[in-house]
Amino acid sequence: MDGLVVTDADRRRYARRHLAGRIALYVIAVLSALAAAGPFVWAAITTFKQDSDLYRRRNNPFVFNETPTNDHIDLLFNRTGFATFAWNTLWVGVLVVLITLVLSLPAAYSLARLDRPWSGRMGIAIFFVYLVPPTLLFLSLSRLVVALGLQDSTWSLVVIYPTITVPVSVWLLIGFLKTIPKDIEEQAMVDGYSRVGAMVRVVAPLLFPGLVAVVVFAFTLTASEFIYALAFISPSAEKVISTGVPTELVRGDVFFWQSLQAAAVLVAVPIALVFNLFLDRFIAGFTQGAVKG
Repeated sequence: MDGLVVTDADRRRYARRHLAGRIALYVIAVLSALAAAGPFVWAAITTFKQDSDLYRRRNNPFVFNETPTNDHIDLLFNRTGFATFAWNTLWVGVLVVLITLVLSLPAAYSLARLDRPWSGRMGIAIFFVYLVPPTLLFLSLSRLVVALGLQDSTWSLVVIYPTITVPVSVWLLIGFLKTIPKDIEEQAMVDGYSRVGAMVRVVAPLLFPGLVAVVVFAFTLTASEFIYALAFISPSAEKVISTGVPTELVRGDVFFWQSLQAAAVLVAVPIALVFNLFLDRFIAGFTQGAVKG
């Protein structure tokens, strides 16, 4: 044990290394945060820049070299249909989320709990549907939209988007359901609940992180999808943000750059707030749903 004697010099050296390691960790964390926030900060500043301030190369892009202006916010709200695009995006997203939950939760529960020999293969097949590129489904889905008389209507997106959101949501919920012991719902059924009652009253509350993950995934995918929204909708009054903003603010070779950045910031802020509000449950839903099953 004589060789293990720790001197005061060793302790001080260890303390210095520990302090240096902590400082390096915090510096890396701060630099990473600044790098991640940099594009958003630049977009927010650009929103209020004058054209002459934006297009001079010698000007610093992260400061106001000239007096800020609200003209580009005014252009976005008063000379484009941004408010209409935002409303269309919101109600389409909410409906798609509801449809996704109504279809994916029972499907995931039946595949995870009913112990059929084909359940595993069926779950994999459902997930593979999500991997099919949208361009391969475009012709068949366009015929469906025309047959339903929904062309040039946002209702076409309500019909089409669940074909993207439901498969991966089912796969995600299957994995999460497998982390919940069957004994819990079996005990509930012994106490008098039906299988449906046990799922609604006992399993669903435990599934909340997974449901949050499904809601966030379905809504963000709906809000950012571009191909179907561009192909199926032409009237400005029916467009969503993903297609309405670029088509109205990119006119030929003229880019209304500050207004484009304003739209990006206004869309990103509420989504970021909601995302951070449920961040812990969102991560739990994705990680547990991904590593199980």
